[in-house]
Amino acid sequence: MFVGVGASRVRDLFQMAKRNAPAVIFVDEIDAVGRHRGAGLGGGHDEREQTLNQLLVEMDGFDQNANVIVIAATNRPDILDPALLRPGRFDRHIHVPSPNIKEREEILKVHAQKVKMSKGIDLGVIARRTPGFVGSDLANIINESALLAARKGKDVIELSDIEEAIDRVIAGPEKKSRVMQEHEKRIICFHESGHALVAKKIPNGDPVHKVSIIPRGPALGYTLQLPIEDRYLASQEELFNKIKILLGGRCAEKIVFDQYSTGAQNDLQKATELAYKMITTFGMSRRLGAAIFGAEESEVFLGMDFSKRSRVSEKTKQIIDEEVKDLITRAERESTKILLENREFLDKMAEELFKRENLIGEDIDKILKGEKLAEYRKDETEVPPQNENKETGQSETDSGDKTDS
Repeated sequence: MFVGVGASRVRDLFQMAKRNAPAVIFVDEIDAVGRHRGAGLGGGHDEREQTLNQLLVEMDGFDQNANVIVIAATNRPDILDPALLRPGRFDRHIHVPSPNIKEREEILKVHAQKVKMSKGIDLGVIARRTPGFVGSDLANIINESALLAARKGKDVIELSDIEEAIDRVIAGPEKKSRVMQEHEKRIICFHESGHALVAKKIPNGDPVHKVSIIPRGPALGYTLQLPIEDRYLASQEELFNKIKILLGGRCAEKIVFDQYSTGAQNDLQKATELAYKMITTFGMSRRLGAAIFGAEESEVFLGMDFSKRSRVSEKTKQIIDEEVKDLITRAERESTKILLENREFLDKMAEELFKRENLIGEDIDKILKGEKLAEYRKDETEVPPQNENKETGQSETDSGDKTDS
């Protein structure tokens, strides 16, 4: 409300720290005041910039013996003003990545101390099931599992509660009250079975952990793949296989019903984005070679969020489009071939999915081996659920990706 209040408070903060030296000043979400200068139409000098300027002055003053250390955190380091990152100010940059499998297990142990868990639960198994998850996700899993156990009147959290909590964090809560027509449900069964079958038949692919046609969040069904171990690189073949898995559901619809549905929209979006990244960002195109074509020159305007100019010529854009189309066409052709060669398994998997609504990895393995599954008895009190489509391959990393998620 008053001009100069932000700068005044920064001066007061540093004076207080100097009076209590040695001291540490911690600024959380520093991008709120440390965003790249030059924002504002016409080069205006707004209040936020005055606050940032005062912060720069205080951090690089003439008094070198103030015994005040400044620490800050942000998840948007790309938009910070360069002056903040110069030596003498924030000269040490510590990147905090997503925890690996051992770190996730340790984080789960911390949160598990606050609740009562069954003695048979192995947190190492839960850590393997949650690649790409960060600390807040893991805390949410324990909290959700405690809520689920309490609703069922249990005294301790069981493994089934944690499994359900993980599915909730990945894809959202179940929506069993959503009633769909039998024909639509059958389409979704074949769609998700197509994802799962292509994923199982691809060499060295991530294991299929679960296939479900119960709606969760915005998705009306999902196929969940989980990597055996954390990965930090992806080869060209692995990325191409991901596109094949994404298109597996759409290909199954075409084979069985001789037409497409709108259920593949999310899969097509992800497949197209991945194909563009392979061509323009990862240099995986024979025609374009080892170069990045997605980079843009940015003008300093509103924190570099707007006014971007492309450096790619129209001719190169056309080649990119052709390469992406060729990549997706080849992936669709290969997915269709896999499904046609394994049509009996596709039909059997869809049939079991229609009856059970959920299939775990062991069930899919039995189907592919020609073995019969255990007799399924539906809970009489359960409301008939429905479905549709979403691919949730947890091997990118979603996202984490969580991602492919």
